[in-house]
Order: sequence, then structure tokens, then C-alpha cells
Amino acid sequence: MADAPRIVPAREGYDRWAPLYDNKGNAAVDLKNREIRRLLGPVQGLEVADLGCGTGRHSIALAEAGAKVTAVDFSRGMLARARQRPGSGSIRFIERDLGEALPFADDSFDRVLCSLALEHVERLDVAFAEMRRICRPSGWIVVIEMHPALRLQDVAAGFRDPRTGEEIRPRSWGHQVSDFVMAALGAGLTPLEMQEPADRSAQPAWPLLLTMKLTP
Repeated sequence: MADAPRIVPAREGYDRWAPLYDNKGNAAVDLKNREIRRLLGPVQGLEVADLGCGTGRHSIALAEAGAKVTAVDFSRGMLARARQRPGSGSIRFIERDLGEALPFADDSFDRVLCSLALEHVERLDVAFAEMRRICRPSGWIVVIEMHPALRLQDVAAGFRDPRTGEEIRPRSWGHQVSDFVMAALGAGLTPLEMQEPADRSAQPAWPLLLTMKLTP
């Protein structure tokens, strides 16, 4: 039997994962990238917050599409990698935990993106309330998460330490679909769209992502 994954504090896990993070690629990542582009729509000239920006792939793509991007993450390791990317010079990077109040004025952004980050936030009510607060009334919020059903297949965010061979998983909180929905509604957000995109190549097709497009 394989050794059980080692669960570490989320910030520590992502700091350790940062040098390897961009090496991964799978059906869920490709699907997520397509969904982000579709749900955000054109961003030319817009103020966009990328919450849980990781190594900055989406932040830089948004900046290249003409957005004014503010990128937020709690991992210094991830932010360091993001700042090293070509094209990162125009992006404002901020270190902050999404479970805390964000350092922005009300109604600061036209679009708020939060991708693959909320599973590591214990208080979804705080996170959704803050996203609503910083999003302009004319804008919208896009949330994308690994589908909670993947836990039934023991799929979770993590990596294998190349030095020890040990599987490391940043701590996550096991939120269900209803937890995301109720936190959004409790924050006063209105769902414009919610989907559960699946891997159509698998039989049966298994949901890979939970996507939400919300308006204040």
C-alpha cells in the first residue's frame, strides 16, 4: 500500500510547491483555463483582481489582454515565481490570505477572479463577502474550484516532493457544492451561472470543476 499523503498547512504547502507548480498539466487545468476566458469575457481596460493568483499565469494573460491586474496570494513562494514571469511588470502583486479582509476599497474592480483557492479557505462567508465588497455593481465575480466530488476519487491539490518522493497536500477544508452556493447567497451575490464541467472522455463522465459567475 502506498504511503498516505502528508497534509501540511496550506501556505507552507504552496511555498514548497512553487518551484514545481507550472510543470503540471491535465484535463482539469486545460478545462479551467478555457472556463476562465469564457466567464470573464473581454477585459480590455478593466480593473481585474486575481485572487489566489499562484504563479501568475492568469494574471499575465489578463494583463496581455489589456486588463489592469491586481494579483493576490498568501504564498511568498508563489508570488516570487509570479514576479519572475515575463510580462509581470505591469501587475500589482499583494500578499494576503483570502480568509482575511482584503486591502482594497469598496467597488475597486470590474472583474474578480478566484481560481482553485477557496478550498484552502476555512471561512467561505468571509471570502465571498470580501469579493462582493470589492466588486463594482456593474461587474461580476468568477469562482472556479475543483469539484468536491473528486474527493471521492482521492483527488486533491498536491505534489510529490522530488527530494523525498513524498506526496504533499496543502490543507483543504472539504467544502461541498452547497457550501459555496450558500456562502455566495449569504454574501448577497446573485448567481448568473453555475456549472459542473465534466471530463467527457471518461466513462462515466466525472465532474472536474465547479464554476460560478456572480454579480453583486
